[in-house]
Amino acid sequence: MQLPFRILGILNATPDSFYSGSRFGLDSVLDQAHKMISDGADALDIGGQSTRPGAKLISEQEEIDRVLPIIQILSKNFPELKLSVDTFRSEVARQALKAGASWVNDISFGEDDSDMFSTLLDFPECGYIGMHKQGQIANMQSNPQYDNVTQEVQDYLLGRASLLRQMGFEGPIALDPGFGFGKTLEHNYQMLKNWKSFLDLPYPILMGISRKSMIYKKLQITPEEALNGTTALHGMALSQGPCMLRVHDVREARETINLIESVLNSDSQ
Repeated sequence: MQLPFRILGILNATPDSFYSGSRFGLDSVLDQAHKMISDGADALDIGGQSTRPGAKLISEQEEIDRVLPIIQILSKNFPELKLSVDTFRSEVARQALKAGASWVNDISFGEDDSDMFSTLLDFPECGYIGMHKQGQIANMQSNPQYDNVTQEVQDYLLGRASLLRQMGFEGPIALDPGFGFGKTLEHNYQMLKNWKSFLDLPYPILMGISRKSMIYKKLQITPEEALNGTTALHGMALSQGPCMLRVHDVREARETINLIESVLNSDSQ
């Protein structure tokens, strides 16, 4: 299966994202984008609404005001670069796509805004990443429950993708299991243990674990110290097959991909 990209670099236009190293304003975004591209990013993901557990929801207009100038300046300076807008709001997606984004990365898979899927139909060339989460941002980590987290997440992802296709969307779709979104630490590691089954689904898979609490809480460290753990889990996942990585640290992700693929593609003796 051909992947639309391998590395999606994170650019947060937020003051409260969980990892401070991912926050950038208009004055620094060009330098950071250039660095990420030089380090090996295939696409950049711009978000204006923090989706960390318990994050405060901002207004639609404030989200637009945060992401649109960044998308416009990146689209102007890097016209060949794939840009994704990280939003669950259809109007933010619409304006971002008009401004130069080519992908929508939606943590709610169209459920938090009933107009999201119909909006996508107005942009037949755009791509869409649909993610699984249980609950809302404010309460999703309060007490997530599953009988079989891997199976339930996969059934949900396939069901939502099928619905989007039935509505007439013909653009590329990628699926994100949603590590940390309505899952306990144990749920996250159960999904990782069954990662190969996600790669067997009929859509490209995006892994978003970079510096997340499933790493830093397990190791009793901070997000700033979680790069090594991120790289370790990326390597484990990539050894089971190709997937896309959404990351804060592009160079390390690219090196991990190159090394793992060198092993997998080497001639056996």
